[in-house]
Amino acid sequence: MFKLGSAKARSVVDSSLHGMFLEDPAISGFNRLSSIFLPAFTVFGPVGCAATDTRQAPGEHVDDRVITAKVKTAIFNDPDLKVTEINVETFRGEVQLSGFVSSQAAADRAVIVARGVGGVTSVENKMQIR
Repeated sequence: MFKLGSAKARSVVDSSLHGMFLEDPAISGFNRLSSIFLPAFTVFGPVGCAATDTRQAPGEHVDDRVITAKVKTAIFNDPDLKVTEINVETFRGEVQLSGFVSSQAAADRAVIVARGVGGVTSVENKMQIR
């Protein structure tokens, strides 16, 4: 018999385990499938995080939140605008202003202020005069 822990004992155990796994059809089938699908997942996996027409990529969402915050701050800090009922939403740099203002001049001023914020590509005015 082999002495436990000896190099010869390890060699026998390693070779018997190696033979057992090579002969197992489930293991060899798995190895064949993983060699096919692993490269495919590596190439096409990032597509799941890509942006679409109605869904943003992860980084775009953060950028739009920053733009929204900057537009809200700019409108709030503008001395000509005495409004707190303007809602701001941003999607891919396109800002939508909605809510209520006291005059058309206030609505126009809010649009001008929003356009002056960095990262804003367009402004849609859906504000109502009250």
